Amino acid sequence: MSSLAQLKLHTVGLIPARLQSTRLPGKLLLNETGKPLIQYVWEVANACDELNEVIVCTDSDEIANVVRGFGGRAELTGDHPSGSDRIAEVVRRCCTNADIVVNLQGDEPELEPESITRMVETLRNSTCEMATIATPFHDASSVEDLSCVKVVLNDRSEALYFSRHPIPFARDRSIDEILTESPGQYLLHLGMYAYRKEFLLQLTDMPPGPLEQIEKLEQLRALQSGARIIVAQIPEACIGIDTPSDYAAFVQRMQS
Repeated sequence: MSSLAQLKLHTVGLIPARLQSTRLPGKLLLNETGKPLIQYVWEVANACDELNEVIVCTDSDEIANVVRGFGGRAELTGDHPSGSDRIAEVVRRCCTNADIVVNLQGDEPELEPESITRMVETLRNSTCEMATIATPFHDASSVEDLSCVKVVLNDRSEALYFSRHPIPFARDRSIDEILTESPGQYLLHLGMYAYRKEFLLQLTDMPPGPLEQIEKLEQLRALQSGARIIVAQIPEACIGIDTPSDYAAFVQRMQS
């Protein structure tokens, strides 16, 4: 694809925003800093020059009203099992002119616009169906943490596999040794995606495959179908908000 053609690709950023949250109810509307959590992500997305428009996709009138109150665009959706399904509904209805669709997490208020740019540019400069981002692990305990999703790549920076288990498996050496000898060998996957629009619509029409059902990782549906996911690397992960203590620490950082 030529540089001129790449510049013409219309790119939309969508933020799936579900009201209910098991560990931190109503977290996207928490506003102890003076603005709701969802607004931070919306502002980051709007600061990214790669995105032509930004839409919050929500099942909640309350979230939609808050978003419209700070000047954002919100589209109401039905109930969906995943954020990808939620944004796909809005893409089908409202984004017929989109070439690339970016799925952003509403609970990552400290995301950098440059991370979005890196991911979108990586997809535009490839022939892959979708892109995501990863960052190097720095300690063995995080690699062994089953809540942290790992990704391994081929020589073209395309994902070979994602797992909650430490991959690659360290058979003859400790993970600490590998991290010392080969920094960047273990990569933490960060849950942000860019899709070519038609592939997103195809993906959300596919039933979950065996790998996705076993690992509970939606991106494995794409890999098992034969799609290619190119992975952009960034130096550090942003901090997501999942628990009351996460939010308290975020408030403290904002106020310091």
